[in-house]
Amino acid sequence: MWSRLRQIPIKHPAAFGVVISTFKTSASDLLVQTVVEGKKDIKDIDWKRNAAFATFGCFYLGGVQYAIYVPLFGRLFPNAAAFAAKPIREKIKDVKGLTALCGQVFLDQFVHHPFMYFPVFYLTREFVMSKEPDLMRCLNTYKQNMKEDLAALWKVWVPSTFINFAFMPMWARIPWVAGTSLLWTCILSAMRGGDVSHGEDLEAPFPTGATLTLVKEGLDDMFASPVDEDKELAHLCISGAGPDRVGHVARMARTIADAGGNVTYSKMIRLGQEHVSLMHVSIPPEKKGELMNKLHNNEDLKSLNIRASPLVRRRTGTYQNAVAGFKFHCVGEDRPGMLAAIAEAIARRNMSIEDVQTEIRRGKGNGKRDFVINAEVVSTTQMDQEDLDSVIAEFKKLKEELNLRVVDIRVHMEK
Repeated sequence: MWSRLRQIPIKHPAAFGVVISTFKTSASDLLVQTVVEGKKDIKDIDWKRNAAFATFGCFYLGGVQYAIYVPLFGRLFPNAAAFAAKPIREKIKDVKGLTALCGQVFLDQFVHHPFMYFPVFYLTREFVMSKEPDLMRCLNTYKQNMKEDLAALWKVWVPSTFINFAFMPMWARIPWVAGTSLLWTCILSAMRGGDVSHGEDLEAPFPTGATLTLVKEGLDDMFASPVDEDKELAHLCISGAGPDRVGHVARMARTIADAGGNVTYSKMIRLGQEHVSLMHVSIPPEKKGELMNKLHNNEDLKSLNIRASPLVRRRTGTYQNAVAGFKFHCVGEDRPGMLAAIAEAIARRNMSIEDVQTEIRRGKGNGKRDFVINAEVVSTTQMDQEDLDSVIAEFKKLKEELNLRVVDIRVHMEK
């Protein structure tokens, strides 16, 4: 039975490629709709859109790409299949085979994708995603994005295409492309879950300038480390609390901006019927007094009882710069003392908490109250692998003691 199934892609490579590409494109769109756009109910799924992308996967990704990768490249490069079957040692010595490999990658990445794939994909997406499709607008968009799209494509797909054409048998070329494309969509969906503003960009089965930027933003957020205050500016801590009403944040931010101030770190939240704001503001020293007067004399902000106090840079002996940054994310069933236990574990490592946020939320599936803590922590001491392992071991112990379901630690080390 299994031996027969294994022969299907070899005996029917075109049909197999079409089925795989159709399934992959449909699955990718469902992934974007459910994970990224947050459509949890099957009734909310746009099946017409899904069918349109599946059709694109069937006819272009499965049909046209197969015709290019197998029959066309097979004729242009007759020894392609034999080269892919050779062991690596023989591949390295096969100059003609390596030249043919480079030729296939060049035609695929520098001819096929710029002049066929991307225009067809942009047109398909325009007619599927836009309420009022505009052919010229679509082509102009591709023209504007072409440089970034191709640069992003080549960073991922040139290496992948070399692997594909160098090692995959002819029948496996389309499944390789489909698998890599699905993996790319999974990575994007995992990183951008709930990102309703980029659903259209995330539909692309290949990297584009927009999607590569999204990935970079996600990685930057994962590994970012807090920075210290600008030495040339004055710094204020501005806080306020009072009855909640629409526009509090806008009025405070506008007053600060008009006085020449810049909000760097801030937290605004509604607690019951109360609005609470806490801001770190940097401002040229000569404008500090003007800002404080404007905040205190603004009639629209009187109800918040605003307080503005100057901040001074930390000085513990000789000031040391942070050389390591950590992000701790912990989730577990709520119980007294969780924040204290986690904060004490951090303090024992002589690390400083720069920002901590906690909340109570309803646990998924179990309906219980979950305590969630997100903490940004810095260390002024260089850490080696043994130190990091020790931190991880301590938090694993905490996970058991506090019955935490999630303990996620992200680390950024200065080089």
